[in-house]
Amino acid sequence: MEETMPKIQQEEILITLDPNSHKLYNAIKRIADIFFSCMALVILSPLFLIVIIAVRSDGGPAFYTQTRLGKDGVPFKMYKFRSMCIGAENMLDSLLQYNDLATGPAFKMINDPRITKVGRFIRKYSIDELPQLINIIKGDMSIVGPRPPLPREVEQYTPYQRQRLLVVPGLTCYWQTYGRSDISFDKWVQMDLEYIQKRSVWVDTKLIIRTIYTVIFKRGAY
Repeated sequence: MEETMPKIQQEEILITLDPNSHKLYNAIKRIADIFFSCMALVILSPLFLIVIIAVRSDGGPAFYTQTRLGKDGVPFKMYKFRSMCIGAENMLDSLLQYNDLATGPAFKMINDPRITKVGRFIRKYSIDELPQLINIIKGDMSIVGPRPPLPREVEQYTPYQRQRLLVVPGLTCYWQTYGRSDISFDKWVQMDLEYIQKRSVWVDTKLIIRTIYTVIFKRGAY
């Protein structure tokens, strides 16, 4: 399933969104988010049980909550299956020099020592992200949209990069489907802004299909 990456504009242009645009699209998207997330939670409930047991095998909690910023920078608690050892956040400062994204405030490390054996597996198949279906039902997130950043990352954003917060964040986006951690932060931002400008039911549908393909073949996951 080969597909060319979205064409990216290199100029750091600030976007102006019409508050009256995308009203029908937003309504359809919200209904679809709730319907498909509820359906997925029911269908995947046996998988949730297996993952909970596996993650708790090291004595720690199965779930991990982290403050992220949503639309317009509003904070919310994002849910994940725990994929790192206890106290992983306290180890971050000593690992920042090994950031494989090379540029930007986001941190990604290929062989992150904080990730557990179970965590490495569930990350490879993006299973750790599934509890965010609850965030989608609550309205914190959508199925498709820019990934929600950490507050400490947004503190370092330029006005251009902060435009990632113009729409509701999502479970998947261009970054997730066209290389994930193999993509630099600068290109990641450009792809998010490309999505914000071109978002539609058709674009979202293509991204969901592309996400399934990406997860199966584990592209850029670590």
